[in-house]
Amino acid sequence: MRFPGDDKSDSLMIGQDTPKYFDDDGTEVNPDLIPKPDLCITCKKNGESEEEEILCNLTRADQQGEEKFICEAYEPRDIEK
Repeated sequence: MRFPGDDKSDSLMIGQDTPKYFDDDGTEVNPDLIPKPDLCITCKKNGESEEEEILCNLTRADQQGEEKFICEAYEPRDIEK
């Protein structure tokens, strides 16, 4: 997984509101096509903020195809009574 600032091509993204994601080969990854594990759906950070969503997308993209999904930032959502 590449991160912003890894190379000079990131300067092309300045002024764009939508973050872009790239795999290790430099291929752009559409975050809408990254499956959202059940763990993410039950996390209180799910849909919390755009900044948090970027981190979540990077975590999901990095583990795509893995047998088990692990998220060190997971926090269970409060159960409404």
